[in-house]
Amino acid sequence: MQKGTFQWMKSINKTIVLNKIRMSGPISRAQIAKETNLTPPTVSSIVKELLDEQFVVESQQGQSSGGRKPTMLVLNHKGFYVLGVDVGPVKIRTVLTDLNGKVLFSHSAYLPAFVTNKSLLDMLKAEISNMLKNASTSIGQLLGIGIGMHGIVDHKHGISLFAPSLNLRNIPIKEELEHYFQVAVKVENDARAMALGETWFVSDQNESGTVVTINVGNGIGAGIVVDGKLLHGEHSLAGEIGHMSIDLGGSKCTCGNFGCLQTLASGTAIKERALKELTMGKKSCLNELADGDLDRIEASTIYQAARLGDPLSIDLLTNTGIYLGIGITNLIHLLNPTKIIISGGISNAKDFLLTAIKETVSARALTVQAKNTEIIASKLGEYSAAIGSVVLILADIFSVDLVEC
Repeated sequence: MQKGTFQWMKSINKTIVLNKIRMSGPISRAQIAKETNLTPPTVSSIVKELLDEQFVVESQQGQSSGGRKPTMLVLNHKGFYVLGVDVGPVKIRTVLTDLNGKVLFSHSAYLPAFVTNKSLLDMLKAEISNMLKNASTSIGQLLGIGIGMHGIVDHKHGISLFAPSLNLRNIPIKEELEHYFQVAVKVENDARAMALGETWFVSDQNESGTVVTINVGNGIGAGIVVDGKLLHGEHSLAGEIGHMSIDLGGSKCTCGNFGCLQTLASGTAIKERALKELTMGKKSCLNELADGDLDRIEASTIYQAARLGDPLSIDLLTNTGIYLGIGITNLIHLLNPTKIIISGGISNAKDFLLTAIKETVSARALTVQAKNTEIIASKLGEYSAAIGSVVLILADIFSVDLVEC
């Protein structure tokens, strides 16, 4: 607990006022004082500082309660911007947002087949530089860069400890990018970044309980938020459900173990099962969609075929939902969460996945309440991890209680 010095109390009060304007604006000084229990002189002094710093601007006149109409305050969301990056196993996705999280620019680029620590850092620098160059200089001031990195991340020091899909270790992302761009850089696991995005932009930030966001793409990971606090665990391993063993005799995973959940339910696993079925002679419109080139088939192709009514593709997605349901049931028995959100590229196939997931959970969970755990698909889309990475910077600015536990 920090000591209650005058300067610290002043900064806490400033954060309270700034968040009140962010969450409730347009709002008057008098209303801020009433809703925060701060004195009117304190609120006026803090608002003056925020106006001078241009974090807040005055907007229209409010309704009068008998005297002069109050001047309303709003967040100057267009005066500053934040850059968020999602470093996945296959792509780097980058977004530039305002303080409200509105995406102003976005871009994605495929990673080469072989990368090193240096080449990945060089590509990150190039992608970020291009985004900043293409963005209008009139947007405002860059406040920081948030990085959502797949695999195991030391979030305190901003180091990628192990990126299994790329077979890379100990990448000093924070140190390199802060030195290069001269702004604050925060690094977090991509699934946890997604969880932050869901908490900040979709759910109620004051929501109690445990919310788990599962990133299902070329790998599988989860971000766990408990009563508004992000769970990291003792060695930043919390949420690595993709490496939960489901089948002891199963395929070898990128982590070196066998039968992990992501060998059965990831986008890569769906593609591999599809290719196996097709080479065994199964009939499917996948051949036509890929113009006879099986190497062109991806999880997105299988989803496209399923929407066209292709029986093989529907079965593949249904079985993926069953495997995910088994993993999620284990997760429910371990954490008993309030809500589970399915995110990542595979969540696009929610019409085929969610029914199978829920039916599997309903058949396997121990209690009626557990069987009825809320399971939904993310609304943040393809750039959810990049958007969530923006929150790494916003949470620092607004001091929202999205910290580790």
